[in-house]
Amino acid sequence: MPSLASQFVNGVLAVKPLANLAKHQARSMMISRAESIGVSWRQEVQALRSRQGNSEFAADWFAADWDRELAQLQSADLVYPDYYLTSFHAYEQGNLSWEAAMEVEVAAHAVHARIWPEAGAKGDAMLRQSFHRLLQQEISPDPQAILDLGCSVGMSSFALQSIYPQAQITGVDLSPYFLAVAQYRAEQRFSASTITWIHAAAEATGLPDASFDLVSAHLVFHELPQRAAVEILQEARRLLRPGGHLAIMDMNPRSEVFAKMPPYILTLLKSTEPYLDQYFGLALEQAICAAGFSQPALFCNSHRHRTLIAQA
Repeated sequence: MPSLASQFVNGVLAVKPLANLAKHQARSMMISRAESIGVSWRQEVQALRSRQGNSEFAADWFAADWDRELAQLQSADLVYPDYYLTSFHAYEQGNLSWEAAMEVEVAAHAVHARIWPEAGAKGDAMLRQSFHRLLQQEISPDPQAILDLGCSVGMSSFALQSIYPQAQITGVDLSPYFLAVAQYRAEQRFSASTITWIHAAAEATGLPDASFDLVSAHLVFHELPQRAAVEILQEARRLLRPGGHLAIMDMNPRSEVFAKMPPYILTLLKSTEPYLDQYFGLALEQAICAAGFSQPALFCNSHRHRTLIAQA
């Protein structure tokens, strides 16, 4: 059950004008934080929109090439689950918009800037590295086929490829806008895309049984209602080969950072994360075991994040 402070925040956010105000303030704070650490939010987003100026702008502000890539990646038959058709991260259209896709990278740099003192814009990379050190420590031999669930714009996929360069990596996400950015970034990095991008729900990927050695979910589960989280764990078990591993890195509900968060900051956070109460209330270790995994090993890889690694 949510704490009294959390219940009070939920009451505030139930009033739509107050919720909209909180979302606006949360977004403004992220942009200000990004620019205070040297991340040129507006310039970087503009450069991505225009593909560094190599394409002509379409009438509605983004480069025409983006629409072509969207059409190539989008699954016409996909039915979006209801939980996904809501506002995330202060975007009214949630993750189903160009604006959200174009701002993922700069937002990650801003949100993770203060995990470690003086980390600045390197905080996001340091958080990923803390996760990957645990993967390398706990998983042997190195995985040859990796599934990145909720891959977003590919930041997690590229980071996995850097530590497992021999692996075939597949990124799955529900947002075709995110996947279009991921594909573009892959082409920038590698001249040709070496990662397979799939537009699908993480709980129903359509991929073959027992086809992966590692299923990774980086900062995904806090954005899920509990039912979807359980279904995704079951799908991960189906997709893993015997002895394969599931790795989840996300917020740590037991962290004192969240327990002691001032109501004003908690309001801003929850205004952008609609399923945070459900995530904090989920007995994730038990759900992992119930899905057919071993008891997960639990690690605190920052003062507000945890990693769980379990074997199929």
